Amino acid sequence: MRRSDREVTEPEKINEIILSCDCCRLGFIDKDSTYIVPLNFGFTVTDDKRIFYFHGAKEGKKIELIKSNVTVGFELDTNHELTKGKSACQYSFKYQSIIGNGKVSLVNGKNEKQKALCIIMEHYTGKKDWTFDDSLNSVAILKLDVTELSCKEHK
Repeated sequence: MRRSDREVTEPEKINEIILSCDCCRLGFIDKDSTYIVPLNFGFTVTDDKRIFYFHGAKEGKKIELIKSNVTVGFELDTNHELTKGKSACQYSFKYQSIIGNGKVSLVNGKNEKQKALCIIMEHYTGKKDWTFDDSLNSVAILKLDVTELSCKEHK
């Protein structure tokens, strides 16, 4: 990281920043280009490993891209604030951001799908105990196992 003075390395602080975000962007390799999609997400730490869950349609471009390459990049950002200056070069922007890479897979088992959807719902509502009907079969659940992550904060 070029600006090591802005690097965040404490696991608890990184997790706090992730939980303050409301959108995670996944970047897929698409032949000779990149396909980036913003997604709602849920997040958990299991055995000191960060895992993200996403939900969406069972078919479409991201599903096809996962079938050809499970390696993805991801990005989250939050707490944006413009800092004014007397001249254009004195303006700045406060933020917190996270970028990383990981392996994405489709979740198939009913219990794991329910667990993932509960994590997603808890992220946005704070509520943990959800039940799901048979419509659970109509959604795809993606699981991102983080392999690399960096976090940056400009206060």
